[in-house]
Amino acid sequence: MKHSRSEQRGPFVGSAESFVLSAALLIGAAAATAPAGAQQSVPFQFGIPVAPQGLADKPLGEGPFEYPTAEGMDIRVTIVTKELEFPYALEFLPDGTLLVTERAGRLRAIRDGKLEPEPVAGGPEAFSAGESGLPGAVHGYMNLALHPQYDDNRRIYMSYTKPLADDRTTVAIGSGTWDGEALQDFTDVFVLDEGTGGATPIIFGQDGKLYVATSGGDAQDPSSHGGKVLRLNDDGSVPQDNPFVGKDGYKPEIYTLGHRSSLGLAVHPTSGDIWQSENGPNGGDELNVIRAGRNYGWPIVSLGRTYPGPWQNEKNIPTHDGYEAPVVYWTPAIAVSGLTFYTGSELAAWTGDIFVGGLRYGEIPGTGRLDRVLVNENMEELRRESLLLDLRQRIRDVAQGPDGLLYVVTDEDEGAVLRIEPIR
Repeated sequence: MKHSRSEQRGPFVGSAESFVLSAALLIGAAAATAPAGAQQSVPFQFGIPVAPQGLADKPLGEGPFEYPTAEGMDIRVTIVTKELEFPYALEFLPDGTLLVTERAGRLRAIRDGKLEPEPVAGGPEAFSAGESGLPGAVHGYMNLALHPQYDDNRRIYMSYTKPLADDRTTVAIGSGTWDGEALQDFTDVFVLDEGTGGATPIIFGQDGKLYVATSGGDAQDPSSHGGKVLRLNDDGSVPQDNPFVGKDGYKPEIYTLGHRSSLGLAVHPTSGDIWQSENGPNGGDELNVIRAGRNYGWPIVSLGRTYPGPWQNEKNIPTHDGYEAPVVYWTPAIAVSGLTFYTGSELAAWTGDIFVGGLRYGEIPGTGRLDRVLVNENMEELRRESLLLDLRQRIRDVAQGPDGLLYVVTDEDEGAVLRIEPIR
């Protein structure tokens, strides 16, 4: 390539004025690289350091992508579709249809590996959110859950950001009947306190109850929905065996409290325990086992630091004395999102492992991943492995398909569903 003179010349080529300017620039650069008495100062917005964008917004590519893995099993990652806009959560129906929510308030269906061109009809009106995982955290359509008697009643539940008057919002959980093409008679079954926002995963436990994990708010306030796990009957009413029923000052639907930002729920396939993924601040992401009536400590204790740098609570590091400690934690944080237990045999080297999505590592955009955690029979971590790092995508959710393979969804403007299979 032929360069112009101005592109070819070094700092000392040109006029006397440019020589002086160039010399000044070199002196300034030398001073900037010399040892100084303080670290760099970085800009803040909303009390959070403004993240660098050098790795962000990288295109996914066409794939397939092949990788060796730590357990000696090579895998292939194939793009099912990348025609989604900030997709959020995955849910497989018994007939193999894959439903995917989008933040903008759309429900999409994938059949036989093809994305249906039109959104599924019959869902609720939701606050359109775009990428919003930033301050304000309004998420549009969020998580899906099938009723335990889905084969009989065809009911699908969804959490979503519900618009109110005057641009106010809250979070609601509703359900509708799936007729094979659309949701019919979608109705709210539970509406959270006005102003409640952020990620709100939902799941049915083996007890047939609906668990709802909320984010934000005063996590220690028993009269608030924020920062709690709620336990409901399928019609939104309160089970009478909830731990705080009849206790003064407590909302009876509260099952646990002291959570920061919940992004995922999963049921352990044998114990039936409810597991929750929770974002810490700057570090301190957690996987928790949810126990009735327990307090998980936020904001009193945390294994993370505040965004400006100090520990969340100096006096309690590194213990959780008096509070439930996490089973698995990340420092630096990976911004944990959806999780699942792999129970299939297709990816045999991973059977029994926990898979957790990550949106970004160490507060750097463009560093999403899928983490695999191997635990023993006591649910104690033995080792972990990070996957899909080079794709530089925000991994929002992970699910096991009826084919025994793993599927992940990327929280991107050009959002994708990816399939993970072994290379035989």
